[in-house]
Amino acid sequence: MEDRKCRFCDAALTVTCVDLGMTPLSNSYLHQGSLDKKESFYPLHAYVCGECFLVQLEKFESAEHIFSDYAYFSSYSDSWLEHMKQYVSEITSDYELTSESLVIEVASNDGYLLQYFKELNIPVLGVEPAANVAKVAKEKGIETYVNFFGRKAASELASMGKQADLLIGNNVLAHVPDLHDFVEGMSLALKPNGIITMEFPHLLRLMSENQFDTIYHEHFSYFSLITVMKIFASKKLTVFDVQELPTHGGSIRIYAQHKESGEHPVSSRVENMLKKEESFGMYDLSRYTAFSENVKATKRAILEFFITAKNEGKTIVGYGAPAKGNTLLNYCGVGMDFIDYTVDRSPHKQGLFLPGTRIPIYDPIKIAETKPDYILILPWNLKDEISKQMKHIYEWGGRFVVPVPEVEVF
Repeated sequence: MEDRKCRFCDAALTVTCVDLGMTPLSNSYLHQGSLDKKESFYPLHAYVCGECFLVQLEKFESAEHIFSDYAYFSSYSDSWLEHMKQYVSEITSDYELTSESLVIEVASNDGYLLQYFKELNIPVLGVEPAANVAKVAKEKGIETYVNFFGRKAASELASMGKQADLLIGNNVLAHVPDLHDFVEGMSLALKPNGIITMEFPHLLRLMSENQFDTIYHEHFSYFSLITVMKIFASKKLTVFDVQELPTHGGSIRIYAQHKESGEHPVSSRVENMLKKEESFGMYDLSRYTAFSENVKATKRAILEFFITAKNEGKTIVGYGAPAKGNTLLNYCGVGMDFIDYTVDRSPHKQGLFLPGTRIPIYDPIKIAETKPDYILILPWNLKDEISKQMKHIYEWGGRFVVPVPEVEVF
């Protein structure tokens, strides 16, 4: 399309970062009754803006269609919950949050995080667009405003006297089709001396470790620190600190404040991270175009493992039904000819089928019943947690496989 424009700076988008072909929406799990009906497939083609270096997909479906009834519940990962407990302990200590403070989380999901502030008697408010997920948070006693976040929602909250001392957004920025509306909303929802923390997968890690499966339609954008700083600065928000995190294959957490506040000095970690990105080549378009060839090589290695294992008569099943797994399986053309089934701890996914591949999802107990030779860990970022939970597979000689950043059997 000649009028394809960057969603942040409005520059023309002409440079391909990676083209993963046609895939269904990664969270559009199928019911038994839908298996004989057609599915919608969309181009999964990531472009990079030559002006601001924002990597992005075109918008084919509205956020309302994707997120109003959502299959992902954050509380089913023990390691993620532990990560959040540690965050709450650190942030409440470092920034002296009390019973007089207000913590607001955007995309608060099932209350996985706010529950820990609540235990400390710190007032909380969640903003969550998916009513089915928000219902679970409300059942935990967490006040939740069911709405998409942006200027309008932030203004409504501010008119009710609800502005944040701490405003949190974890793994939500990528899901936002209108970055200007969302970040301006954060500015409106933040008290004059409040702080924002946001976590998101780091584009540098995505590219350096071939994490192509974290690209899917629900993730409209993919961020480096330099690009996020530009986006925040456009709404008079200053990033004053950054941390590298191990979550989701390598994330960063940014800390921001109103530009006019200036209460917190800019940490040296910000400059160090910007230098790291520059050294990697994130300001050079050739680095982005090279990513595509690396992804193709990863696909060939994944298929080589599957073909060899099946030719040897081995049985393979999946563990997990994450969105990233659906990108990987659909891009690589891996269906039930290779994988008999997958399992997931979330009862909200059990009994459903993966989009595109139609692979059935069962309770994890099925693995002990069928004793497969290989268990492909689709949420590879949780491989330590999952392999520990499922170590009994070694009793019958089973082995784990992770596909990214390279095929590893252990």
